[in-house]
Amino acid sequence: MALIGRLFVIAFGFLAACLVAGMVVVAAVLFPEFSDIGTGPLDQSVFQVLIAFGFIFISGFALLPAAIIALVTEAFSIRSVLAYAIGGALVGAACYLSLVPFDTESWRFDGIVRRHMEIMTGAGIVAGLMYWVIAGRTAGSWREPPSRPPPPLPSGSRPPPL
Repeated sequence: MALIGRLFVIAFGFLAACLVAGMVVVAAVLFPEFSDIGTGPLDQSVFQVLIAFGFIFISGFALLPAAIIALVTEAFSIRSVLAYAIGGALVGAACYLSLVPFDTESWRFDGIVRRHMEIMTGAGIVAGLMYWVIAGRTAGSWREPPSRPPPPLPSGSRPPPL
């Protein structure tokens, strides 16, 4: 039963991490537009639609790598915040590199844009930290037996003085 509850926590942590990563990607991509003085105010409904598309994009590409990271951290009860930040960076980089063509002749990626790689890696780090806040701090806790209350005192006896 604890495992089923843990799966819900992992799913909620993944969705929250994808939402935060989508917001980071959208804000970082639109930052040059924000800094232009002549642009004027940004329409909030457009920004919300862009965040929704960012969330869908991130969650679709990050599902398998993030599931592997979650499986490893749950299996080995890894609770370090640094492990989740590094795992998030790896997932972000993997998501970006999955979109870039790979040349098998020269064994290198063609067309990597450094800024885009940095944005996706940074979004992965932030997503990893968000996942740690929700689900990573208690990784592997579903395997621990529930704590039992102390046995009752025999009738007619007093508790020990403090």
